Amino acid sequence: MSEQISVLVVDDEPIIRAGLGAILDSQADLTVAGTAGDGEEAVEACARLRPDVLLLDIRMPRRNGLWALAELGRRGLLGPGRSQALMLTTFDLDEYVDEALAAGASGFLLKNSSYEELTGAVRAAAAGHRALSPAVTARIIEGHLRARQRPSDQELARLRDLTERERDVLRLVGDGLSNAEIADRLVVSLHTVKTHVSRMLTKTGCQSRAQAAVLARNTLP
Repeated sequence: MSEQISVLVVDDEPIIRAGLGAILDSQADLTVAGTAGDGEEAVEACARLRPDVLLLDIRMPRRNGLWALAELGRRGLLGPGRSQALMLTTFDLDEYVDEALAAGASGFLLKNSSYEELTGAVRAAAAGHRALSPAVTARIIEGHLRARQRPSDQELARLRDLTERERDVLRLVGDGLSNAEIADRLVVSLHTVKTHVSRMLTKTGCQSRAQAAVLARNTLP
């Protein structure tokens, strides 16, 4: 990632794009790489600009944010070392939030979030951390878990190649711990944790820590 965090702002409302862009450009470490008005434009712009973070509206006409998220994943444009997708919505109980996280979104943010929440979430997503609005974090994760009765065979298969230490790391990611907190808990270096997290994401096929957290909370005791 470059010294500045580049952001692609995707929303069908020009005034929202302008407002978000103004907030981001006011920060010394953030820059708006470009904007898009729907899912198709978002995918094309991401492939061309390779931003660190996409601010991606869920609800848009024509191709919405979920379509864009799936297409970005299919093209290999999301994940560690690539772009991170931070989903935007006006609804804290949006029915698509669970699907977005499962598809590899790095986080979920309300459009009425404060400046500090918005910029903090972008920085967290760029660093590969889960970036969920404080107002909805618990409801998203717990709601997902309540809806699931037992892990599927496909989910369990994703854990098959993990070492015991990588399972420990996955479990702690599921508990919401940062890399530094995991290092303290396991009494290892931060570099070692980053290596374990990277291998765990690769082996499980997770494209973000948020997706790994959902997998952990649904499969590990």
